[in-house]
Amino acid sequence: MNKMVKKITGTLLLICFISSLYGGTIQATQSQIDEVRDNIDELEEKKEEAQQQADALSDSADSLIGDLKELDESLAQATNELNETEAQLKSTREELEQTKVDLEAAKVQEQQQYDAMKKRIQFMYEMDTDSMLEILMESNSIVDFLNRSEYIVSIHEYDRNMLDTYRATKEEIASKEQQLEAQEAELVALQQQEAAKKQELASLVNSTSQKLTAAKEQLAAAKADAASYEAEIEKQKEYEEQLEAQKAAEDAKRLEEIRQQEEELRQQQEQEQQGQNNTPLIADASDQALLAALIQCEAGGESYEGKLAVGSVVINRVRSSYFPNSIAGVIYQSGQFSPVASGRFAAVLAEGADASCVQAAAEVLGGRITVDCLYFRRNTGTIAGIVIGNHVFY
Repeated sequence: MNKMVKKITGTLLLICFISSLYGGTIQATQSQIDEVRDNIDELEEKKEEAQQQADALSDSADSLIGDLKELDESLAQATNELNETEAQLKSTREELEQTKVDLEAAKVQEQQQYDAMKKRIQFMYEMDTDSMLEILMESNSIVDFLNRSEYIVSIHEYDRNMLDTYRATKEEIASKEQQLEAQEAELVALQQQEAAKKQELASLVNSTSQKLTAAKEQLAAAKADAASYEAEIEKQKEYEEQLEAQKAAEDAKRLEEIRQQEEELRQQQEQEQQGQNNTPLIADASDQALLAALIQCEAGGESYEGKLAVGSVVINRVRSSYFPNSIAGVIYQSGQFSPVASGRFAAVLAEGADASCVQAAAEVLGGRITVDCLYFRRNTGTIAGIVIGNHVFY
């Protein structure tokens, strides 16, 4: 009995000594790993938000580019129409100016013809009958008489015809002037409408261009944010790998110490104590619920083999002299299982683990130990051990 007491006392002293050497470091390292993982999750969310914003801004920019293209085409068409209208208006005004000049000339010619005709009529009326007869009687022959008579009549008819011609020309030019003035008014109205349309389109083009510029700037900023988050995520992952490696080294060192001490103890123990790792543990429903909840937290997405391996690690620790000797003690040991620290374990325990994890816990408690390991971590390729799914056991 004294010998056994000495062994137990030595074991407890060894546990206290190892805990004082490594416990604080392991707990601090695990806390850092959990914090880094939380940072990575937060950065992933921010990156996703930035990427979603970038996608939305990209769609908006594409839409604005399409709108701007249509507006540019409409503005070009409106500009061409306005240019054509202004050209027609210029031509019409030039023609109108020439028409006014022609009309003034026609009026002058009409007035001159009218004045000339009045003078000839006045001259003929002022001539007495005797004078007219005298002109006719001075004819040398009948032919000459007739010629002189016809000449007098021709002068009168010529004056009348020329006056009618000038009046008709004047009326035609005046009518043309009215048409040109009406056409000018229509073109001026059309010019104003098209100028207003062009101005409106130009404003829309300018506004859309500004929106597109702003969207591109926001898109570039969102992409830069996403890239920045991605770069920070990579840094955090590298840091996590370093911490994982450090934690693995610390665990391995501690494990080696434990194995050495256990080897010394096993040499002193009886044969029946050496085979107790394959015997079932005495556990109640509470222990099974605790173990099933931890298995779900740590290996809920893993294969059934992975679930058994996680449960085996817990039982191996319970049986080890350098860990608490109960399932609750092992699970709640400070700094060992991150789901316990984060609160996720408590939530699963309250709700109850799924059937697969409950079954795995029952089989492990019944003696089905699949790995002879005390630790497991997420497999990053930097830790030597038994790889099962996404975990490495060592």
